[in-house]
Amino acid sequence: MRITFLTWRDTGHPDGGGSEVYVEEVAARLVARGHDVTIRTASYTGAPAHEVIRGVVHRRSGGRLSVYVRGLAYLATPAGRREDVVVDVINGLPFAAPLVRRRGVAALVHHLHREQWSIIYPNWKGRLGWFVESRVTPRLYRRVPHVTVSEHSARDLERIGVPGVNISVVRNGLRHDSERLDPGPRSATPRLCVLSRLVPHKRIEHALQTVAALRDELPGLHLDIVGDGWWRDALVAEAARLRVTEAVTFHGHVPDRERDRILARSWVMLLPSVKEGWGIAVTEAAQQGTPTIGYRASGGLCESVVDGVTGVLVDTREELVAATRRLLADEPARRAMSRAAARVAETLDWDDSAERFEGALGTALTVNPRRVTGRRR
Repeated sequence: MRITFLTWRDTGHPDGGGSEVYVEEVAARLVARGHDVTIRTASYTGAPAHEVIRGVVHRRSGGRLSVYVRGLAYLATPAGRREDVVVDVINGLPFAAPLVRRRGVAALVHHLHREQWSIIYPNWKGRLGWFVESRVTPRLYRRVPHVTVSEHSARDLERIGVPGVNISVVRNGLRHDSERLDPGPRSATPRLCVLSRLVPHKRIEHALQTVAALRDELPGLHLDIVGDGWWRDALVAEAARLRVTEAVTFHGHVPDRERDRILARSWVMLLPSVKEGWGIAVTEAAQQGTPTIGYRASGGLCESVVDGVTGVLVDTREELVAATRRLLADEPARRAMSRAAARVAETLDWDDSAERFEGALGTALTVNPRRVTGRRR
């Protein structure tokens, strides 16, 4: 099949994250399974307009919003009409592929963005964004096969009107390269880590506040923050306000090998995000035997973290601090969670994810997304 993913950015983009990792890992394996795959994204400084990575063609044009216009315009061209399947990756806003295609459309949704809309745009823009995502998009995509990454996200999609029979859950995988399995020793002193884009809805301030609350009790406590984003300066300022600057390292984007080394030396990972579809950082940490503490209300973490076994789920910031204190102080419990997390990570593989994703795409070839019938549930 000729398959095109329409998505707003790739992993090389300064704001790239877990959603982009998912697309590129699945796309590379679809190529290995004999398909022609293209990923169309926005352009950014230093990135070529055309590039082939792991057999996948990357085409970049447009900016943060114009990428949607250009993606839709491409589908109306002769080349766009020849695509067998178009995967519309919906990160809040859709590319509206069903407007120009009668068949061969699939939607990939990691999670809904109700909480993010109100945090990033606390005004009419946020309300409009949520209206489009929760009312307009479900109507337009009602008959389109959907892929999502967790049962929690699947239930959220049903709540806004996507029929359950149209939803396939294809979880995140992991790469099991030999070099990733021996990244280095655990730190001799208490060490926390965060692996995340630096944006407001990831609430990395809660990790900084946890360090501030515990550093007097735990000499040498240090927090490694891996990732970057436009909220970085605000987080650096918050660390200074809390007087923990010397106890925090902002690493920015790092190569995978260095990321794994940081995860492996950490005692615990904190993931205080408002919302996660799955939380690929959880499984990347688990692969290095590092348990995660995060918020139950984020949704996807209820599936990527086995509460009390591979990590801990909490409900409040106070509970986040308390759970971190307990786990850092309890070495036997931490070691048990480390072993359990690593065992779960062994069961996750991108090859399996790609096979299931390929099956979902087959459905898209027979469905007419423009025949919208019935009432929205």
